[in-house]
Amino acid sequence: MQRFLFENKQKITLISGVLIIIALFNHWFIGLNNVTEISFIIASIIGVLPIAFQAWGALKVKVISIDLLVTIAVIGAFIIQNFEESAIVTFLFLFGSYLEQRTLNHTRSAIKELLEMAPESALKLMDDGEFHEVDIDEVELNDTLLVKTGARIPVDGTVLNGEGHINEASITGEPDLISKEKGREVFAGTILENGTLQIIAEKVGEDTTFGKIIELVEEAQDSKSEAERFIDSFAKYYTPAVLVLAFLTWFFTRNVELAITVLVLGCPGALVIGIPVSNVAGIGNGAKNGVLLKGSEVIKDFSQADTIIFDKTGTLTIGQPEVSKALFYAEDKTNVIDLLVSVEKESDHPLAKAIVQKYSNAKTFKVDNTHLIKGGGVVAKVEEHQVVIGNMTLMEQEGIKMTSSQRQAIDELIHQGNSIVLTGIDGHLVAVMGIKDQIRPQAKEVIQALKDDGVKNLVMLSGDNQQTVDLVSQELGLTEGHGGLLPKQKSEYVQQLIDQGHTVAFVGDGVNDSPSLALAQVGIAMGGGTDVAIETSDVVLMNSNIQQLPYAVELTKATSRNMIQNIIIAVGVVGLLLYGLLFADWVNMTLGMLVHEGSILLVILNDMRLLKFRS
Repeated sequence: MQRFLFENKQKITLISGVLIIIALFNHWFIGLNNVTEISFIIASIIGVLPIAFQAWGALKVKVISIDLLVTIAVIGAFIIQNFEESAIVTFLFLFGSYLEQRTLNHTRSAIKELLEMAPESALKLMDDGEFHEVDIDEVELNDTLLVKTGARIPVDGTVLNGEGHINEASITGEPDLISKEKGREVFAGTILENGTLQIIAEKVGEDTTFGKIIELVEEAQDSKSEAERFIDSFAKYYTPAVLVLAFLTWFFTRNVELAITVLVLGCPGALVIGIPVSNVAGIGNGAKNGVLLKGSEVIKDFSQADTIIFDKTGTLTIGQPEVSKALFYAEDKTNVIDLLVSVEKESDHPLAKAIVQKYSNAKTFKVDNTHLIKGGGVVAKVEEHQVVIGNMTLMEQEGIKMTSSQRQAIDELIHQGNSIVLTGIDGHLVAVMGIKDQIRPQAKEVIQALKDDGVKNLVMLSGDNQQTVDLVSQELGLTEGHGGLLPKQKSEYVQQLIDQGHTVAFVGDGVNDSPSLALAQVGIAMGGGTDVAIETSDVVLMNSNIQQLPYAVELTKATSRNMIQNIIIAVGVVGLLLYGLLFADWVNMTLGMLVHEGSILLVILNDMRLLKFRS
């Protein structure tokens, strides 16, 4: 019986509403005997049944629920034979429950859409040398898979053969097509818009980036914030308090109808649903736009953050050093570049890679007698030339001559935050390369946006030298910057700010950032960073786009405001109705219940605004 009632709750609500319309239409226009009363009675009985069963279920686990208030109120209305009130009360309560469930389903659409994006099958290379379609659960690590135009990538992996353009919106939130060729990484759940790819599976099932996104969003939407836990606790004491108030009202006035009306109007429906629906809507909006908020508690802390700390490399900067300035002191510049690149191509050093990338079209020669100088650079023989590449110390050791103007140019590049690579050929300085990590595009605008959003302290912590940190901090407009720090020193700085009463968010992307990400009230990981950083964090910017940070801040602030608005609406309406009932004569049960359910609808509409939120 109970299962039948719950499965058909919407139909019961509809039938109850139809019966009430019939009763009212007969009362106003036709006037047939007993039709109005019978319609109200039937509507009351079928309407109260699912409510009563829900109240009984709660009582069995020693919880006095809101459903119990409505059930008692309907029984009381029957005792005083006010069938119109009982019918309308049950209908409005059921209709409010329907609206709540519909809204929750809508706000959880992010999960539904993500699940629909999950691939169910894959074309797997079998022992016979052919590709056959198999269930996604049959795909294992190191399997070779074929992906055709229009298909979803089934696993995280690397392209073995083929070229194509992939829509990675399910991972990054950005609709731009990304070109993929041999050696490039691909992610499960993304769509191959054109081309054909063969990939090797490196992460499958729940271990894929897409699988982790689904898991994180599910956990986040099922979590409860401090505000929700307070509301749950509040409801446990609030409901008995309303019962006591209704009893005292009857005891002092001997007015049964007034006491029953107190029960009905005291139901805090809007208060109970306002907080969780806000959280679910906020988390769902973030998931659609490439920002994963790992739980409701994160929303509260992030919305109150007054300090955001950034790691430098890979966060505010791209993390890939580039040649920012090149100075040449030789007549044959092309030959110098050719000799320089010939030597640097044999090195894995990041600075060497930056030079090779800058001059990728250079001609290369055979390199002989290469000597690596620890902490200095490299000395080699190329085309009968003695080539020395490294720092100032190595140049002095090898007797490379340089003029005072050259030394001044080197000092200026160092002052501008560059790492210096010097090249000497046959005893003379012929080239000076200034290399530095480039600041992310729009980073300055992001910092200004965060200031506009009310974040007071914007700090950068880095293992890089203080001079470089000062230059980047000044260019971006940060509050302060500290260089030469080890991971432990970064986390100690975070703890120091927390001890001073600040609410701290830390943005990073590397393993060395993990202690600080875990320690801060809000850890924010760049999605392109390490798995450790992502697992440790509370918020993930999935496409490593620093521009999503102001959006994330504004979303959490909007969600927090939404919750406060809902609390004010819910408590305000209940207080107003009880005042009008007990100390004035303009509130009755039907009007009160209509206003009460209207407040639930208002809260739901307010929550749904978050689904459309844009920065």
